[in-house]
Amino acid sequence: MPALPDAFVQAITDQFPPDFASVDPQDLQTYGRDWTKVFAPAAAMVVLPRTTEEVSLLMALAYAHDVAIVPSGGRTGLAAGAVARDGEVVLSLQRMRHMEPVDVTGSTVRVQAGVITELVHDHVSEFGLTWPVDFASKGSSQVGGNLATNAGGVKVIRYGLTRQWVLGLQVVLADGRVLELGGALEKNNTGIDLRQLFIGSEGILGIITEATLKLTRKPGHLDVMLFAVPDLAGVLRLFRALRQAPLQTMAYEFFTDICLRRVLLHRKLRVPFATKSSHYVLLEAERAEQLEDWLGQLLEQGLIDDGVIAQGSVQAAELWALREGISESLSATGTPHKNDIALPIAALEAFTAELGAVFAQQYPGWEIAVFGHVGDGNLHINVMKPDEMNMADFLEQTHAADALLFSLVARHHGSVSAEHGIGLLKKRALPYSRTPDELALMRGIKQLLDPKGILNPGKVL
Repeated sequence: MPALPDAFVQAITDQFPPDFASVDPQDLQTYGRDWTKVFAPAAAMVVLPRTTEEVSLLMALAYAHDVAIVPSGGRTGLAAGAVARDGEVVLSLQRMRHMEPVDVTGSTVRVQAGVITELVHDHVSEFGLTWPVDFASKGSSQVGGNLATNAGGVKVIRYGLTRQWVLGLQVVLADGRVLELGGALEKNNTGIDLRQLFIGSEGILGIITEATLKLTRKPGHLDVMLFAVPDLAGVLRLFRALRQAPLQTMAYEFFTDICLRRVLLHRKLRVPFATKSSHYVLLEAERAEQLEDWLGQLLEQGLIDDGVIAQGSVQAAELWALREGISESLSATGTPHKNDIALPIAALEAFTAELGAVFAQQYPGWEIAVFGHVGDGNLHINVMKPDEMNMADFLEQTHAADALLFSLVARHHGSVSAEHGIGLLKKRALPYSRTPDELALMRGIKQLLDPKGILNPGKVL
């Protein structure tokens, strides 16, 4: 691992507060990784700025001394996008947690990039507003990371992706220049929208330090329901029926019995009905007067085998825990190989049938745990390592399995990454979803904005 230039280290000491940087081995381990476990962290230094001015000065120094920088938020990603493995400096935004007063008239709020997602929700809630970016990691993920990965989550069916809820960005470029993009404008028809270059770019083009977030009305009372359905076709039949229902759907999630078994092994939760099924659907919707009638129709039409409506907030949280606890439970009860893909909704049934046939033929006996956000076509496919298989063999076989999976995704016009990004883990898979011309354009943009290649090197491209 190459050492940092002495002049760069001395400049950090001379020009920043004493607590700005750390080379403590524990800090290097903690800040050098994200939720992936494939790559060992090997950061050379961690820096923790409090202001955009400090980020700008840091980047100017890094640019002058050819020092690689890995931006770091809540580190909840699953594509190794925030891993520092080659002696880079980790730039953690966790101290940048200031939130300005809510603009109630404009329904906006400006925040620093290190603010925890859930704290934004709390900050705007008293005004009857919400920032509708929501997922299981909201208690630890940060706004900057949400924007850098264009995070999805459980409410995409209602509100869309993160990029739709950002009006303005403050971005620091590789050489330290600061851009103010968009501000609080709802309408700005002045050429290329540069904001969208940085949203979803995983920190390879610039570092988001502040954002003006677009807010919306906080929904009214939410009913949470859990249904047992016989198979994936049943999940989709119920979804089609929901499209015609008198409900404002907030979330439509599904998971398999394999996922449920792992959750129940790991956590003291219960399923509130006796019917066992291969697939389950969690539905959250704003309360409607016709809800009871609609549920009765579902039973009469045979669209559900069983179901329950949460009676109060405690049971609603318990039902959500069955879904939101899946990823944690898979890792706690075994070793999962994770994939996060997206398909056109109309292709989900055919894709899943083909996927099951391929795995049954090529990898008999493997346990496949599937869950996802049906409303936006996002599937999380987790292959669990057989207990008797060593890790090296498992990684080798899952690499081959990924090639089959991604070929199938491409055949159905899907994406190899729905919401976790590309990072280090999926670079080789990117050509399944992007053409050579698209990749060439992406490399050209990277070269223009980061000619020395110091921003999150090795990620995405």
